[in-house]
Amino acid sequence: MAYTSSQIVQAVPTGINSALVLISSTTIGTTVSSVAISNAFSSTYDNYKIIVSGGISSASNAGFIYMGTGALPASGYYRFTFSGVYSGTTVTGFNSSNGAAWGGTFQTSTDSSHTSFELFSPNLAKNTHIISTCARSATTANALFTGGYLADTTQYTGFTFAPDAGTLTGGTVRVYGYTNS
Repeated sequence: MAYTSSQIVQAVPTGINSALVLISSTTIGTTVSSVAISNAFSSTYDNYKIIVSGGISSASNAGFIYMGTGALPASGYYRFTFSGVYSGTTVTGFNSSNGAAWGGTFQTSTDSSHTSFELFSPNLAKNTHIISTCARSATTANALFTGGYLADTTQYTGFTFAPDAGTLTGGTVRVYGYTNS
């Protein structure tokens, strides 16, 4: 049986929303010291998922993220990070209290870097919270799990991230909004 286009449209239930909506996709340039993503957050969504995948760095180390696309803020970032090396069973913890950025929120590697951030309320007049997970490739590398918050009520529209040292080349930053309904 063949259906007309109006019959197909009528058969689709109403009120169904996608859980994640792609807001932007940014390709990381060559040998950049930081990546600033502007116009990522708005009043349309309260919470966001950010995925950084692919690409490499000039050195294997941790990195940091902060809200805004201008100069590094002076303070207000709180976080705790768990870290473990793939070839071992020891878990190490790191924290920062009232820091200038969320450190330890992603890993960079000379062969690949992958991180997932979730930001809660970055564009609301509330504290912004973060959860991040990241992993590097190499048997001696580690994975990081971070949670924290920014103690201010600024309504941010963008963010910046950077490695602790060295540069980034390639990869993609995708920003998704979680639907509110």
